[in-house]
Amino acid sequence: MAKNSHKVTLQISLGKKLKELRNEKKLSLRQLAQRCDLDYSDISKYEKGEVNIQLSTVYELARGLNVQPKDLFNFEFKFPEE
Repeated sequence: MAKNSHKVTLQISLGKKLKELRNEKKLSLRQLAQRCDLDYSDISKYEKGEVNIQLSTVYELARGLNVQPKDLFNFEFKFPEE
């Protein structure tokens, strides 16, 4: 498997966790966007793992969800064997 595919898998896993947390808080994409300095269409792309996420975006999402940034990374990820 190519290195890039593992990076995409990580993006998708992070996106799933983001969506899970948003749904737990009973927030729509627009409601979350209003709580942080992001556009709702960008949040949708993050949830689908379509774009790479920056640390400043992790901060905004955590702030909007009222969680610690580490909570967005609370998922299992298996590193590829070299």
